[in-house]
Amino acid sequence: MTNRLQDKIAIVTGGTSGIGEATAELFVDEGAMVVLTGRSQEKGQAIADRLGENAHYLCADVSREKDIADTISHTVEKFGKLDILFNNAGGPVGGTVDNISAADINYGVDLLLSSVILGIRYAVEPMKANGGGVIINNTSIAALRYRQGNFLYSALKAGVTHYTRLAGVELGPLGIRVNCISPGAIATPIFWGGSAIANTKSDEDNERKLAKLKASLAQATPLPRSGLPEDIAQAALYLASDAGSFINSHDLVVDGGRTSMFNETS
Repeated sequence: MTNRLQDKIAIVTGGTSGIGEATAELFVDEGAMVVLTGRSQEKGQAIADRLGENAHYLCADVSREKDIADTISHTVEKFGKLDILFNNAGGPVGGTVDNISAADINYGVDLLLSSVILGIRYAVEPMKANGGGVIINNTSIAALRYRQGNFLYSALKAGVTHYTRLAGVELGPLGIRVNCISPGAIATPIFWGGSAIANTKSDEDNERKLAKLKASLAQATPLPRSGLPEDIAQAALYLASDAGSFINSHDLVVDGGRTSMFNETS
């Protein structure tokens, strides 16, 4: 522990599993007070209890504007300021080019893109009042390369990446840095389409399933291992801390070199 986030107030959305959980834990270890959000009260509260007095769980659904606004206002009211916002929450979305519905599109936009846009929108005033802040958006290498995610997911993540760049330019003069992270093949519960690894009979079954996933993903990058949630958490820490104080409007790709294995259309 180096206390790189000492006395900082941070929000981590989607903090009840995977990348969000790992980031909340690292931020707490580095001295931050963390408000972690998610839809599962049971999981979220258990994580907050495990992380200790510097972690606070708030039940929220980022596909709802009111929940986003309430999360930020609650944080500022309770802790007096907001220094860091990690727009991390997301998940799989359905639909193919030739078989997609308006419901698929609306759900995907609300979950993956509107949540980021609105998170930024509601963070601006408290960060401006605080003399600045850091916003980090979780995007994906699917925004950069073909066949790294389904079409709707990839298009929406591309929107997140570009919106990040625009917001960084707009908010930089206020002392608010806006960056994003593009994870590659990271072993997280998203591969099961939800916030838990699996509803199997035992922890042993879950560990076996996770080990199989890691072995599979290790073949997807030049480095001989899969990415882990902790890898993305470390990237978020860099962007959130003073070490990243001159980084703005940037997409930090954390993929073990995977995108270098493919051209734009492969």
